[in-house]
Amino acid sequence: MSDLSAAVLTVSDGVSHGTREDRSGDVLAELLTSAGFTVLDRRVVADDADAIGNALRLLAESARFVVSTGGTGFGPRDVTPEATRAVIDREAPGLVHLMLARGLESTPMAALTRGVAGSLGRSLIVNLPGSPKGASENLTAILALVPHVLDLLAGDTEHP
Repeated sequence: MSDLSAAVLTVSDGVSHGTREDRSGDVLAELLTSAGFTVLDRRVVADDADAIGNALRLLAESARFVVSTGGTGFGPRDVTPEATRAVIDREAPGLVHLMLARGLESTPMAALTRGVAGSLGRSLIVNLPGSPKGASENLTAILALVPHVLDLLAGDTEHP
């Protein structure tokens, strides 16, 4: 059985400066808890590649599933995917494709997200959009697969 520990990283200049509420982080923490995960940590960082990478590494040391929200668009400060690629060992494009397909069911704007998913050691890191709706839809799209992914990353390669 998987260690269902999780962490939520909100990437937002506004939230980090206290000018915006962390609604996406709240939604993700609630979804994870409802799905049986224990949310060990929640953090907020500005849209800065070094800060994002450092936070992802730190969170992955204790949580097996790390989700980030924000910084995945085309804005000049949207650097979450690049910071994530610099940290992960292997990408998981199938999870990204699944999230994209789910998002496109709701809005063509889903095609504008540049999120990345991949492993860092025994942990799974997934970038989600910054909007509460987009973050929720994307997480919901992959949530049933995550325990099996965590088992595989832990070396349990038996098929369910």
